[in-house]
Amino acid sequence: MKKLIAVSLIAASLVGCASVPMGDPKQDAALKTFTAPKDKAGVFIYRNESMGAAVKMDVSVDGQPIGQTVAKTYLYKELAPGKHTISSKAENTDTIEIDAKPGVLTFIWQEVKMGVMFARTKLNLVTEEVGKKGVEETKLAETK
Repeated sequence: MKKLIAVSLIAASLVGCASVPMGDPKQDAALKTFTAPKDKAGVFIYRNESMGAAVKMDVSVDGQPIGQTVAKTYLYKELAPGKHTISSKAENTDTIEIDAKPGVLTFIWQEVKMGVMFARTKLNLVTEEVGKKGVEETKLAETK
């Protein structure tokens, strides 16, 4: 019986619905032209899966929070050239390091994995082609 309750709680946490403050629709459309700033790097962190929809995931860059994602959302941040650490927190914390180049867009897929009590997170650096497709499937969440 306890196992059934635990499985039910996990399933509910993975299929429910959560929300975060959303970004401006005009900015969303402008960002989806995929034009990189000349003197900075543009970084997209996107979550295009429905799994784990009830779980908000905190995202930070170099230890500074930039926003939260839920299913079908993305965050965008312009960064100075150089090395940066992107972190994602759910039931676990995952990090990925990037070497940001001026005038270049970087795409990071925030993969949702099955957790013990909640969804887990895994950050994956993806190609521009894969990243653009993933971002097109999502909407801009408010980014700090």
